[in-house]
Amino acid sequence: MTAFEALLVSRPEYKEIVFASKNRGKIRELNALLEGINITLSSLYDYTDAPDIIEDGRTFLENALKKARVISDYAGRTVIADDSGLEVDYLEGAPGIHSARYSGAGATDEKNIRKLLEELEGVSVEKRGAAFKCALVLYRTDGTFETFEGKLEGTIATEQAGSEGFGYDPVFIVPEYGKTVAQIDPDTKNRISHRAMAFAKLKKSLQEQDE
Repeated sequence: MTAFEALLVSRPEYKEIVFASKNRGKIRELNALLEGINITLSSLYDYTDAPDIIEDGRTFLENALKKARVISDYAGRTVIADDSGLEVDYLEGAPGIHSARYSGAGATDEKNIRKLLEELEGVSVEKRGAAFKCALVLYRTDGTFETFEGKLEGTIATEQAGSEGFGYDPVFIVPEYGKTVAQIDPDTKNRISHRAMAFAKLKKSLQEQDE
C-alpha cells in the first residue's frame, strides 16, 4: 500500500472528491491524472442543481478558491477546484482570467483562438511569449484548504495545428517539443501541462501528510 492509499484509509474524506468543473476537457485530464488512485471523482455533471458561480476574482487563485468553497458548502464534500488560463506577454497578461470568455458573449474555443491570433497579427516570434497557468485548491468540509500552482511556458503560433486537447492548445507551442500542445499526445501532455504540475504538487502534499 502506498502512502497515498494509506491516507485514503485513514482520511475517508479524500475517498470521494468533487471536481468543481463542467469542462469536459479538464475532467478527462483530471481522471487521467488520478488513474490508479483509489478516489471516486465526481464533477458538476453529477450535481445538476449546483449553484452557478460568478468568477469575479482578480486572480486565478481567487476564482478557484471561491468555486471550491461554494461547491463544498453545497455538496458537503471535499472539493478540487481550479482556475486556469493563458497569459500572453505582448498582451500584458491577457486573456488571463478572461481566457474562457475572451471573445465575448457566446465564446467558444474557436472564437477565442481567432481573436487571439488577430490580436497578435504581425507580432514577431520574439514577442509572442506566453504561459499557461493553473491555480488549484483542495477545499475540505471543515473550511481548511491548500493551494497549488502550475505553469507551462511557450509561445503563440501564427496558425492552429493539431487536434488533441482543447482551449488554446492548437496555438500554444511548447519549445522543448517544437509542437503545439494539440500536437502532443495526451500522455505527454498529462505530464507537462500546467494542471498536471499543480496536481502533482497536490498528490505530493497528501503523501507527506501521511508520513
